[in-house]
Amino acid sequence: QVQVVESGGGLVQAGGSLRLSCAALGKVFNIDAMGWYRQAPGKERELVAVITSGGSTNYADSVKGRFTISRDNAKNTVYLQMNSLKPEDTAVYYCNANVVRVTIHSYWGQGTQVPVSS
Repeated sequence: QVQVVESGGGLVQAGGSLRLSCAALGKVFNIDAMGWYRQAPGKERELVAVITSGGSTNYADSVKGRFTISRDNAKNTVYLQMNSLKPEDTAVYYCNANVVRVTIHSYWGQGTQVPVSS
């Protein structure tokens, strides 16, 4: 069984920084892409950033230049460094891991809240 566990959320002031971490735990031998998504109140879940096992990254336009995604393949962990936070970044942030087991299985974390005060 695979568990995806996020940490690092919390209240932050506008202009501040926060670092989210996410670990894929359990029988995990090979992870393809890992990513961060977010869902603001009353809105649909959206992609924030994704990183492949080879290190290629993709970001939502709204966070380019402010957020940085990285990963440690040896620890099956992905990070999201968030700088220059804005109130519109307020959301529940979810981690996703695509675990390869013959086919790709997608696992989600429980989400971590990031409220940004103005």
